[in-house]
Amino acid sequence: MSSPALKDAPAVWSDQAIYERIVESVLDHRLPPGTRLTEDRLCGIFGVSRTRIKPILVRLANERIITLTHNRGASVSQPTQQESIEVFEARRLIEPVLVLRFMDKAQAHDIAHLSRMLAQERQAQEAGDWHKAIRMSGEFHLYIAEVAGHDTFGRMMHELISRNSLILMAWGSRDPSLRSQHAACGCQEHKKLLDAIRLRDHHEAPKQMVDHLNTIESQLNFSMAQSQSVDLEQLLQD
Repeated sequence: MSSPALKDAPAVWSDQAIYERIVESVLDHRLPPGTRLTEDRLCGIFGVSRTRIKPILVRLANERIITLTHNRGASVSQPTQQESIEVFEARRLIEPVLVLRFMDKAQAHDIAHLSRMLAQERQAQEAGDWHKAIRMSGEFHLYIAEVAGHDTFGRMMHELISRNSLILMAWGSRDPSLRSQHAACGCQEHKKLLDAIRLRDHHEAPKQMVDHLNTIESQLNFSMAQSQSVDLEQLLQD
């Protein structure tokens, strides 16, 4: 039985578009750790051959978004506690540097764009759209990295933000009230960071960034990880 046509799908899927659809599903917290990504199912969903799918899976594996296992195929990566701690250690080293470079390079329109992103994050949080709030939070950090113009750290940030999304799905709270509370906290901390950026405060902005990352890490619960199952075809259609 063939898979249903994708909503808003291009007539022909490019390799980059397939890659981006999978990554976006991870960043949007809709593709949980452990989800199987079999070649046959992906070929059916996107209407492409295995020859096209294999290199995309290798690319995702190199970025540690998925795991390729011999005789078992691909699945969305499940970060361990140690890997999760290392991601936050890396972010605490990288992002203070990026926010300093952002302040040195940012124009008024860049700061205005951050403000709009924060507003969208807050609206999603107030609407109870946890997935969108998390995605907007990640994009807030990625925009700082983009404007900072540090190519090496910028590439690292894309992997770290993707890994962070998997960490939050694997080890974050499943309690709706706690999720809402954490999202609200993230908005407040982004506002403090943005206020420091507006003032071009080279002491306070990096401090706010580190404090924010510490808060996110403190909200993780390593006592248990809850697995989730998804309808892959339906997910990639949304």
